[in-house]
Amino acid sequence: MLEVHNFPGALLVELANEFVDAIKEGNLMNGKSLELLPIIFTALATKKENLAYGKGELSGEEYKKQLINTLCSGRWDHQFVIQLTSMFKDVPLTAEEVEIVVEKVLTMFSKLNLQEIPPLVCQLLVLSSKGSRKRVLEGIIAFFNKLDKQHSEEQSGDELLDFVTVPSGELRHVEGTIILHMVFAIKLDCELGRELLKLLKAGQQGDFSSNICPFSIALFLSVTRIQRFEEQVFDLLKSLVIKSFKDLQLLQGSKFLQNLVPHRCCVSTMILEVVKNSVHSWDHVTQGLVELGFILMDSYGPKKIPDGKTNEASSGLSRMPNQHACKLGANILLETFKIHEMIRQEILEQVLNRVVTRGSSPITHFIDLLSDIIMYSPLVLQSCSSKVTETFDYLSFLPLQTVQGLLKAVQPLLKVSLSVRDSLILVLRKAMFASQLDARKSAVAGFLLLLKNFKVLGSLSSSQCSQSIGISQVHVDVHSRYNSVANETFCLEIMDSLRRCLGQQADVRLMLYEGFYDVLRRNSQLANSIMQTLLSQLKQFYEPEPDMLPPLKLEACILTQGDQISLQEPLDCLLCCIQHCLAWYKSRVVPLQQKEEEEEEEGFYQDLDDMLESITSRMIKSELEDFELDKSADFSQNTGIGIKNNICAFLVMGVCEVLIEYNFSISNFSKNKFEEVLSLFMCYKELSDILNEKAGKSKTKMANKTNDSFLSMKFVSDLLTALFRDSTQSHEESLSVLRSSSDFMRYAVSVALQKVQQLKETGHVSGPDGQNPEKVFQNLCDITRVLLWRYTSIPTSVEESGKKEKGKSISLLCLEGLQKIFSAVQLFYQPKIHQFLRALDATDKEEEEVEVSVTQRAAFQIRQFQRSLLNILSSQEEEFNSKEALLLVTVLSNLSKLLEPSSTQFVQMLSWTTEICKENSWEDASFCKGLMNLLFSLHVLCKSPVTLLRDLSQDIHGHLGDIDQDVEVEKTNHFAMVNLRTAAPTVCLLLLSQAEKVLEEVDWLITKLKGQVSQEIIPEASSQPTLPNQPIEKAIIIQLGTLLTFFHELVQTALPSGSCVDTLLKDLCKMYTILTALVRYYLQVCQHSRGIPKNMEKLVKLSGSHLTPLCYSFISYIQNKMSKSPKHTGEKKKEKTAAGPTAMARALRETKPIPNLIFAIEQYEKFLIHLSKRSKVNLMQHIKLSTSRDFKIKGNILDMVLQEDEDEDEEGTASELEGQNKEPAKKKRKK
Repeated sequence: MLEVHNFPGALLVELANEFVDAIKEGNLMNGKSLELLPIIFTALATKKENLAYGKGELSGEEYKKQLINTLCSGRWDHQFVIQLTSMFKDVPLTAEEVEIVVEKVLTMFSKLNLQEIPPLVCQLLVLSSKGSRKRVLEGIIAFFNKLDKQHSEEQSGDELLDFVTVPSGELRHVEGTIILHMVFAIKLDCELGRELLKLLKAGQQGDFSSNICPFSIALFLSVTRIQRFEEQVFDLLKSLVIKSFKDLQLLQGSKFLQNLVPHRCCVSTMILEVVKNSVHSWDHVTQGLVELGFILMDSYGPKKIPDGKTNEASSGLSRMPNQHACKLGANILLETFKIHEMIRQEILEQVLNRVVTRGSSPITHFIDLLSDIIMYSPLVLQSCSSKVTETFDYLSFLPLQTVQGLLKAVQPLLKVSLSVRDSLILVLRKAMFASQLDARKSAVAGFLLLLKNFKVLGSLSSSQCSQSIGISQVHVDVHSRYNSVANETFCLEIMDSLRRCLGQQADVRLMLYEGFYDVLRRNSQLANSIMQTLLSQLKQFYEPEPDMLPPLKLEACILTQGDQISLQEPLDCLLCCIQHCLAWYKSRVVPLQQKEEEEEEEGFYQDLDDMLESITSRMIKSELEDFELDKSADFSQNTGIGIKNNICAFLVMGVCEVLIEYNFSISNFSKNKFEEVLSLFMCYKELSDILNEKAGKSKTKMANKTNDSFLSMKFVSDLLTALFRDSTQSHEESLSVLRSSSDFMRYAVSVALQKVQQLKETGHVSGPDGQNPEKVFQNLCDITRVLLWRYTSIPTSVEESGKKEKGKSISLLCLEGLQKIFSAVQLFYQPKIHQFLRALDATDKEEEEVEVSVTQRAAFQIRQFQRSLLNILSSQEEEFNSKEALLLVTVLSNLSKLLEPSSTQFVQMLSWTTEICKENSWEDASFCKGLMNLLFSLHVLCKSPVTLLRDLSQDIHGHLGDIDQDVEVEKTNHFAMVNLRTAAPTVCLLLLSQAEKVLEEVDWLITKLKGQVSQEIIPEASSQPTLPNQPIEKAIIIQLGTLLTFFHELVQTALPSGSCVDTLLKDLCKMYTILTALVRYYLQVCQHSRGIPKNMEKLVKLSGSHLTPLCYSFISYIQNKMSKSPKHTGEKKKEKTAAGPTAMARALRETKPIPNLIFAIEQYEKFLIHLSKRSKVNLMQHIKLSTSRDFKIKGNILDMVLQEDEDEDEEGTASELEGQNKEPAKKKRKK
């Protein structure tokens, strides 16, 4: 065969035909002879003479092409597919021939056994070096995507199906092998890698259902092992994830988009699918997964914002795409940790490194991940415990919040690993004597955590305790090393260490007092030790003489060092801790002791009770003068005495609050006790009024301090229930004592408000059980029930008409509380909303088994608040309470989020809101804004708000008048809520922000269409693939057409200069940019020999007649206003120097968007000209081209101008401007 190239052409043709026929008919014995075929094809291609083919003649090259065509159109025997593919790599092929062969091989995939596909793919990848790389990659990805879908359908389908096409393990192993082949091919052929990146980019821009699937994501992650592509692939995957979440957010917020775009599979589910599949020895994917997880967590975790807070709570929480992306990163790492043993050490190391090195920035997401990893399996982590103990060495340098989070996370590990526990105790002991305050606070936090979690024998069960560890592995060692007797010695040792802290700074003591109650509740056998410690501490500041006033040594609580005066002992916190511990001890431990008739340990609790009784009676007898805190005292923050008095005042107020709770809780509804409670409150109020009065004169930081009330949330809930809902006959007389004081009732409600505000800001409340979400939720339900009853049964109008008092009425405070509670529940208790609403429904009895949906329950509450709002709106104008009306609208907004958009209740809510906006014309800007926001938020979940925007813009035009003063505008009055007072800036800015959202949606749709068109350019089926886009195109054109009429109205409106004009110019600029994007999309479509739809022509016509000329008129209107305004300011103010710079700055700011708008209009017209040429439709016939703005300087004219007087110069340019703008200013008016 070495001499084949010397064979005559006819012989070569005959030989080649023999081979082709043998392959088509399946007569090959084995594939050996196929090695000769490339030589024959190569020889044929080199023949210059023409060869006979049928009746005509073909050159050798053409004959070879014909043979390849014939070969690829015939049947291939399964067993020779791989050899045939391999054979083609030795044949010189043109790009067209490569395409034919590749298509044939790809069609053979589905006909082969799964095990035969990897070698075939390997040969195909070698062949792709000749061309068609993109098609090869697309084909392989599409085939495995289809296989995966079939496989998941079979698995989720009928369980009785015994016949499954492919076993799961086998499919994953084959996919893993193929990914390895592809990565190896990419290493050898960089061009193949570039094509793969292009596929990923295309998937990002258009509809990624074809290219992005679990198989392709696994492939991309494997490619990250090639250094050249690593950074690019991770960047693309990161942006793919965030784009996917942003798209999802956009879709969820707009019914208009939901109707047009079908819901597609989210990238996050695909990535987690890859993690699940990687269990089948996909070691080449796991490294990429881990890196991707950390990249997502680093890039999209909570960020520190300038005022020192983190932005995670403030930004709408879980709804934000960034938080979803960060959570996805954590899920990837957690699931990978569970599956792959090899990589556990690395994941743990990286998480701990970030916890230690990023102390200053928020790292809650890493601590949560660490907690999940350890909770998953503490015993598994014993092998990596050295890394954890190493981290403990840095505890004293980390911020307190990080230390608390870290110790809470590693807590399960402490129970199973003695070495970890011992090393932690060593570190904490060192920290206890560190010079930094934060380190000592960390030590206290650590010791308290240990006390909570190492139970002493005989402690009560902590059934109500939060965060108990329910993992079987933790209990393995309980009876050996960590038995309860050892725990007792260990805990008493820690208590000794903690007692030393009682001599340290106030902050350290404060932590101790806040933590003791939790320790006692979780480890009741330590009660004796804890109570004795608290008792001895209190004795230092208690006056034992029964007649001595005041009963507490406040001087001893304050530390004076030179000029520095600071709090040494937080006495109020100490008393608070004692009161809660005592209450718990009496309710839980004493009853058990009485049963067992043990009275030996009763001494300390009797002592404490007596002391608290004595302090109460003496506090009531004490006057403010006894504390040296009367009205004449100095409370300024600038003098030493003032600071000291402030500290003393806050201590006395705190003590009063603690005693109020103590006396109420032991009162058993006795009248005498309630009179004592009221007397304590009067003392508290007197001091509070003095401080407020002094603070009013000089703004001090007192507001921060009073935020934290010492009343516990449980007590607030019990107190409110007693004050407002308790109708028991025997309690009537004693409760009337408290009910007679409206100040006390108002105080009770305002403390509830403080607690809810604290919950909204931090996610927990101060006081006992404040960190326990279950108990906080229970208290929240009780408080809400009382506030709701109080507000609906005694309306504000009734309460206020009775007596005029300064400050807010109780009903208004109740409403404010309800508004805060509804938003807090949606923020932190989303899964429990149904339970929350059920708790509010007083009529709902437990025995009723009928299931009532969230929508029905929310609708019931909504109706109550609607009635209240209607009552306010029907009142006289001077009685209109705008604060209450605005709160009601906010409450309705919160509750309406719970309604199912497809329900009748939602439709009723929308029509009710629309009706209110149409019929009420209160001139209150904030109320109007709230109501309009509610209207739009409801409207977008039903349909697009463009028609609403158009109607409202006509109302604004009618109220504010036209830019041409000679034109009379007819008032439409669609919505009475729009009036002269509210039209601008309130309603106008609101409408423009809504129009921006609509433009954003349209822009998103156009981008999506463009992506699809660019993907469709390859297959030449011109009409079929574009047809599904027609409904989207039609919807885009209708949206833009209606928005155009909206802008048409606003551009003719005499808007006041400032934010309205600025925003309108910017939005017009966006409008033209998006019109340009649509024109460019049709330029792309025209390449597919498809014309422009008629409604697009109408849209272009409308823009030319109704918008562009009016934009130029509006610009000249703004410029005329500008040219007049500085003169007036100059006349009014003699000091021209002061007025000049500010007026100039404003003029510059307001004129800045004008050139951008003109540029956007001209770009739009430029692309329209291109589209007219390509589509053969004259789109420019309705558009008058803008004035040419290019110029050249003529020297002689310039000299003349420079010689003229400055005033004449100004007049000349002004008239020139008028002349230039005269033509566009002719506009058609509405009737």
